[in-house]
Amino acid sequence: MSLSTQNIEAELSYAYLHAVAGHAGMSCTPLDRHEDGHGVDAQLNYRGINTHPYLKHITLNVQLKATTASPGNHADFASYFFKGIDRYDKLRTADSSIYKILAVLFLPTDPASWLKCTEDELVLQKSVYWTCLYGADASSNNTGETVYLPKNQLLTPVELIRLANLAVNNTVPNYQRPTP
Repeated sequence: MSLSTQNIEAELSYAYLHAVAGHAGMSCTPLDRHEDGHGVDAQLNYRGINTHPYLKHITLNVQLKATTASPGNHADFASYFFKGIDRYDKLRTADSSIYKILAVLFLPTDPASWLKCTEDELVLQKSVYWTCLYGADASSNNTGETVYLPKNQLLTPVELIRLANLAVNNTVPNYQRPTP
């Protein structure tokens, strides 16, 4: 039996994170369903911190999402409808010394164009943006919340290293929404 489209999207989001983290020199470990219940799909570990006087290792928890929905047309933010208020609330609560990051993979609408494999390249189409939901407002409903991911927070190897160095210094930017 083949995977559902939703499960394929989830696998591609993990593959993206794993590839980017590996290139950044980080280990990337998928977590089990118990951790997923806490809003965490994967854990990143990085031992190359260079911005802290004595801490050289950091762990980040990542909630992965994938969508074929449009990221919207805002110049500075991609928008994503986050289904499930319980998980949204877990991600917006700073209840651990380990930062929780939301990473959303925006895929093309046509599944045939998601992945290109040739002798010369392996290309996963579109992009992943990240945000930290700490400081986000409580939802006004019980079904979901539109979240905004800054487009300058494109998940790349360089950005992951920057994020790790921000986290070790407790300077990861809190959640921000576009100004009306």
